[in-house]
Amino acid sequence: MPERLTDVWVYLAASPLLSLTMTLIAYQGASFVYRKVGSTALLNPVLVTVILVVAALTLTGTSYQTYFEGAQFIHFLLGPATVALAIPLYRQFDKVRHSAAAIAASLLTGSLTAIISAVGLGLLLRADPISLIALAPKSATAPVAMGIAEKLGGLPSLTAVLVIATGILGASLGPVLLDALGIRDPAARGFALGTASHGIGTARALQESEVAGAFSGLAMGLNALATAIILPLIWALLF
Repeated sequence: MPERLTDVWVYLAASPLLSLTMTLIAYQGASFVYRKVGSTALLNPVLVTVILVVAALTLTGTSYQTYFEGAQFIHFLLGPATVALAIPLYRQFDKVRHSAAAIAASLLTGSLTAIISAVGLGLLLRADPISLIALAPKSATAPVAMGIAEKLGGLPSLTAVLVIATGILGASLGPVLLDALGIRDPAARGFALGTASHGIGTARALQESEVAGAFSGLAMGLNALATAIILPLIWALLF
């Protein structure tokens, strides 16, 4: 019987649709559980989906390359999904325009805090320079963070893992922390989530309201730009 199951799995694994179907089912299941338990932060659908997919790949001995061949359609959709964030931003343009000063101050503070806290923690733990480079741009969106790490001599692959981990943690724990601090304004909540946890945080902000999603998408883009400018300058001063 085990041999027959193995044969069936080998046959199914040859189809690129298996990875796509597995990912979609895992996410739908995680979203269902997330809603049923009252949107508990620690059961964030993205976090649960990652755990389920990694567990499935590990148990079946499937390589990431094989998995990605089938799931790359989801990766392709990241581009259109990011562009689509311009829609809520356009709808909230007047609110954004009137908050320009607050946005500039929040962006500078948030970007510096993200970089300095990451580098400071790494130095405290005696991380080597390559690890520090990978850790520093963790709050920028993955393509930008990986590009920065590569230019500074770090490992883009390690940066990608840290960026994803930061996004999941930010989306899971960010709303809890904001609630504890009594921050209720959707614009402030959205901008904080977008600055700290990029795209995954923005997806979480959109679940709260369109205003929060608009400010989070704006913060994600601006923080990517700010990190690309500020981090090389800080790195040159420190090292």
